Amino acid sequence: MPIAHDRSAHSAEDPERVVAALLTASRLLVAIAAKSLAAVEETLTLPQYRLLVILDSRGPSSLAGLAEALDVNPSTALRMVERLTAAGMLEKTVNPARRREVQLRLTGAGWQAVREVTEHRRTELSRIVAAMPAEERGRLVSALEAFTEAGGEMPEQLPVLPGWH
Repeated sequence: MPIAHDRSAHSAEDPERVVAALLTASRLLVAIAAKSLAAVEETLTLPQYRLLVILDSRGPSSLAGLAEALDVNPSTALRMVERLTAAGMLEKTVNPARRREVQLRLTGAGWQAVREVTEHRRTELSRIVAAMPAEERGRLVSALEAFTEAGGEMPEQLPVLPGWH
């Protein structure tokens, strides 16, 4: 049963209300992501999945490039890369432009994991969106697009499902 919230207490423009709403939504989104990961690959962590998504969306990368994209130390990125390589989700190749540099790329298994987790997330998010009032969906899309653009996140490149325009 959804919990009723007093929306009149603060205006929608109040930064504290926006932050509180985002914190609540982020808890839900993290729970959906964790549940989707567990359904596909129990040993894959959220940070490791994020690394796979970055490689999927941006293509092959150096370790330094991945560490920067993930905003982690290179040693942290290296540990993640080693685990994902051992799991068969990443492969290391020589960068043809810089023969001393190793490029990291998804294997078929890594690509498949990203697709399956994304599909699980899509299914759960579709269920939640379908429960929302239709008139709220357009405002939600606009707000989320502005939020993710301000945060520098790459837009999702999945096809639009029929009826979700």
